[in-house]
Amino acid sequence: MKNMIKLTVIFFCFITCISHLEAKEKQNSFKISEIELGYPVPAIPYYHLKAKLELEEASIIEVEASINGETMRFVNLYRGDVVEDESKPAMIHRPPSGYALSQDNTRYKTPLIIGWMKWQPGEKYEIRITLRLKESAKSSEDDKFVSADATVTAPEGVKVFDPAWKNYKSVVVSETVGIDREKEPVEVLLPFYPDEANDLKREIRVVSVNPDNFNLTEVPYQVFDIQKYTTEDDLAPVEEGQPKRHIPLWMPTVTCKLAFLADVPAKSSQVYLIYYNNEKAMAKTWQTDLRVQGELPGLTIDNKYFNAVLHPNSGHLDQITLKTKQNNPLFHRMETNGAIHWNPGIYVPPRAWTHTADWKHDQNMHSITGPILATSEVWGNLREMPEVDASVRYDFYPGVPYFISTSNMRINETVQTIALRNAEIVFKRELMTHAAWYDVIRDKVITYNVANMADLTDLKMEADVPWITFYNEETGIGFAGMQLEYANASLESRSRLLNPYFYITAGPWIYWSRALSLSFLASNMQQVIPATKGSMFMEKWAYLVYETDGGVPYQKVLDWKERLTNPLRIQLVEEVDERVSKSLIEIYMDEGKSGWEERETGKH
Repeated sequence: MKNMIKLTVIFFCFITCISHLEAKEKQNSFKISEIELGYPVPAIPYYHLKAKLELEEASIIEVEASINGETMRFVNLYRGDVVEDESKPAMIHRPPSGYALSQDNTRYKTPLIIGWMKWQPGEKYEIRITLRLKESAKSSEDDKFVSADATVTAPEGVKVFDPAWKNYKSVVVSETVGIDREKEPVEVLLPFYPDEANDLKREIRVVSVNPDNFNLTEVPYQVFDIQKYTTEDDLAPVEEGQPKRHIPLWMPTVTCKLAFLADVPAKSSQVYLIYYNNEKAMAKTWQTDLRVQGELPGLTIDNKYFNAVLHPNSGHLDQITLKTKQNNPLFHRMETNGAIHWNPGIYVPPRAWTHTADWKHDQNMHSITGPILATSEVWGNLREMPEVDASVRYDFYPGVPYFISTSNMRINETVQTIALRNAEIVFKRELMTHAAWYDVIRDKVITYNVANMADLTDLKMEADVPWITFYNEETGIGFAGMQLEYANASLESRSRLLNPYFYITAGPWIYWSRALSLSFLASNMQQVIPATKGSMFMEKWAYLVYETDGGVPYQKVLDWKERLTNPLRIQLVEEVDERVSKSLIEIYMDEGKSGWEERETGKH
């Protein structure tokens, strides 16, 4: 009888235990409420899997998804109540390093998951989603694993890109000021693993994704500045006595710059897909109106708007001709080197006043040519001035009436100067009748008749003048500078600039220039000002050649200034590669806490 009672108790305990387990399993189950395969959109700029889940009870979770039995390398997890505008770039992002290291105490009830998936139109896919249900952010043996399955068919009717290209990266290009951009040149830096980058110039393709019907259109592009770092991490201990590492600190990487022409409607974002990794790809040739002739430094650059000639000695802008005004080229040729663009420059008496435009094949030179970008770069010591390095770069593009000039100057050893200048543009006096610029102090545009200007009289303005132009009322030709970037810095001391300003002056020439330290034109013109070791000066300008109209003669300058000072915004989005480690090692300078120890704070 006692045995019977004992067995009965055991039986009821067993039944109760089973019931409890079933209830707990049921309590912790979930369902896939929505699932779809989607096209690239700005917030999710890749072909993707998106699934909404419903948990029986809110829980801390980890998530894993598999496609036809193959585990997806990386799945983004979002709270279901967080909604992003799919027409704009994503704001919320967790990189693989964060996915591996951060502790998430959020209890999810209706989470959303998104994963990068290379689906093919009309194909069926078996999806399995597995959740690890946890009581805390840290994993434990008590965690529960539950799964749900679904079958989904990829959309039909819109082709994806040729699958012979094994990989792609996404670039989201955004317009922010309300101007329709057509064939606007943009640049992006791209990294690759070496085994994916067989011949980037031959293999890369760039396609735009139509936001209305998701059709793909190839666009002109140019690959340049390829650099390779192929050294592998040997996994040696960071310090003597430590064990050998199992996770590499870095991977061999190939990088390149990519330029392409983007079409982005006002106040919108556009997805571009950069396909690569196809060893059998044929070279692609694009034709635009950008042409380059000659040899460095004296290149001739031509597009639909203008013809620019660089000086045969220095590589500086020597002549520019507006194509609608072929008989009226702009030039200088009145003093020493005769170029239009003179600086950076410095005067350290008793040595001669020296400018980058004074180089005579004694500088370093490099050029890039292609359908989207033509670049001339010159750099080295200023002539007869080993204490000072400088560089000048010009970037030319197809289909636009401007080019970009970037100049840098670095003081390697302190020198005592009477003049330190940059951003100087010089023309023969008779070629220009008027100047105009925006005066920030007076809050208006100033126009000035420079034809009647007394020789060696200066017109002064603020150093950060946003734009300035010369134009000729009779010929209808203008040349403008729009300041894109301007920076002065010093590594080893405070910047020491004497009354910096921008100015126009006239003589047999007419020019504008930046005075960084210019005691030469100050009241006490023989005082010297040190340009200290470690000082650096940078300028970036857009130079526009244009035809004035019958209304406001500088209106085109205002229009292009609005566009060029508000460039398209670029966001690169990449797939997580299989070789990316699921945890991360960092090397700290000193011993101490990382801040992550025993992190059990609230939700975030």
